[in-house]
Amino acid sequence: MSKSTSILCLGIGWFPTTPGGLERYIYELTQRLAASQDSVELCGVGLPEADDSLAIKLTNLTSPDSRIWNRLWSIRNNFKKTRIGKPDAINLHFALYSFPILDILPKDVPVTFTFHGPWALESKPESGERKLSDFLKYWLIEKRTYDRSDRFIVLSKAFGNILHEEYQVPWEKIHIIPGGVDITRFVPNLSPEIARAKLGWPCDRQILLSSRRLVHRVGLDKLLSALANIKPRVSDFMLMIVGRGPLEAALKQQATELGLDDHVKFLGFLPDELLPIAYQAADLSLMPSQSFEGFGLALVESLSCGTPVLCTPVGGMPEILAPFSPDLITKSTEVSDIAEKLVEVLQGKIPLPSTVACRQYAVDNYDWDKIAQEVRHVLLAQR
Repeated sequence: MSKSTSILCLGIGWFPTTPGGLERYIYELTQRLAASQDSVELCGVGLPEADDSLAIKLTNLTSPDSRIWNRLWSIRNNFKKTRIGKPDAINLHFALYSFPILDILPKDVPVTFTFHGPWALESKPESGERKLSDFLKYWLIEKRTYDRSDRFIVLSKAFGNILHEEYQVPWEKIHIIPGGVDITRFVPNLSPEIARAKLGWPCDRQILLSSRRLVHRVGLDKLLSALANIKPRVSDFMLMIVGRGPLEAALKQQATELGLDDHVKFLGFLPDELLPIAYQAADLSLMPSQSFEGFGLALVESLSCGTPVLCTPVGGMPEILAPFSPDLITKSTEVSDIAEKLVEVLQGKIPLPSTVACRQYAVDNYDWDKIAQEVRHVLLAQR
């Protein structure tokens, strides 16, 4: 057993309450670091009160409902008040919440920033243009936070390239460690028929699943157009869309206008305990992202449940699928290429990997217990 150490993490919210990919990553990582007998403190916004059932210490710095400047001021003041002793390593995950405490962090403790995405750049596809707020995010908050960090973890080479090219971080400071999946929870323990029965899904069609936040960059509008294109050739499919977001109403209207109401169901938020069942109920998961997909957590969750995934060649997703099922990566993000690949899969022209193969690939490469130890090694490395 390695020597016990003290690790301080600064995240965003609390995963069970805020079901985002970043929140889930931090939740899973801190649990596993604590399982290595490390003393782990997680600071964040909107965290619950101390919970004796958890192996980690939770420090709530402020409420997520307060105004942004009040929130940042509270983060700084409350972080100062709650400091006892000095950690062996510091792991930051979100530039906005890291920014107020940069000058408070002990100078002789290594700071690792886990880069989950370019905050300012990600704002552009949603707003359609680069605004003053995006420049402030980049220069005032992101750049200053990254300049204070000693080393970086990225979940894919694609995001390593962004960190290097857009933020001028030297490659020697960047460590590529993929995200992980809880292989004890995302497990293929149900037949598709039983899984569908539990969810009330039809058994007479090929089920496609897309578990996404409903925003522009995830490409669900392109996916709907692709399905409309293939419907005259292949009609025995049903797309289940899991998730919420600002585009929900627009996507529902698009589906209706494309004549897909009998082929697309918007399920909204799906409780976390039902997500593994949904993956097992599907014949294929779809990730039609258009930009900034640094890893693709839903991709490895699906594989761990034994369900193959079709994705666009965006961000870190091809890094996951290319060694395993390269035929399930579309040629581009365009509607025509998504449609072409879907037709080939639904007509059986491209054989899908088996449940056993999908599961084994996820276990061999993305088991959170293994991933957490790689992260720990980077966090505790000497300067």
